[in-house]
Amino acid sequence: MVDVSQAPLILITGGSRGVGAATARLAAAKGYDVAISYVSNEPAALAVAADIEAMGRKALAVRADSANPDQVADLFTAIDRRFGRLDVLVNNAGVLATQSRLEDLSLERMQRIFAVNAIGPMLCAQQAVKRMAYRHNGAGGVVINISSASARLGSPNEYVDYAASKGALETFTIGFAKEVAREGIRVNCVRPGHIYTDMHASGGEPGRVDRVKDSIPMGRGGQPEEVAQAILWLASAEASFVTGTFLDVTGGK
Repeated sequence: MVDVSQAPLILITGGSRGVGAATARLAAAKGYDVAISYVSNEPAALAVAADIEAMGRKALAVRADSANPDQVADLFTAIDRRFGRLDVLVNNAGVLATQSRLEDLSLERMQRIFAVNAIGPMLCAQQAVKRMAYRHNGAGGVVINISSASARLGSPNEYVDYAASKGALETFTIGFAKEVAREGIRVNCVRPGHIYTDMHASGGEPGRVDRVKDSIPMGRGGQPEEVAQAILWLASAEASFVTGTFLDVTGGK
């Protein structure tokens, strides 16, 4: 059984930058020990881990591609060794490619985006449920999937493949939440809108949030910390009767 005297452990995939890094830092401030995964930017991941430790919490940064089942398994094994528990999984890792119309998308691009954004969270959730579910002698837990407002809006002329992958993630959220609701696991989804992160540079337009902010009812883009607050609320006991739901952090769009 989990030692309740220990700090709760949160795993955030894609935790080296943007929303993931903001969530890691806020989680530490709220008393969590924090594990993050990253794919390539080790210095950024280690900087986040250092910030967590500076707050008096334990940190673990593991290189792992969430679309690779062997690397996912190794990630969770590393968490088992270091912490021996898992309380919250935040499926935050995601990829975006250069803005493009559908007819110009390559098969390789579409496969990679779905592998990371839709299949990756399912692989991580498989590992999490084996550690959290009552029927596996777990103490329960929380899974939070990070989608995007694009799942509702479709991202025409820019990222229809990304939007479609997030739509798949949302359908997975609904089914998985129902599957494990009586096993002590709550599953929810956060939909960020236009947030100031480095991700837009991956799409070829670093200034995208400023370009579109006038279309947002609140008239501004969001900050990663604002998304992190929503994630940590869903992770908390304050959301104890909330599962299978979606929380938009979009400024009203």
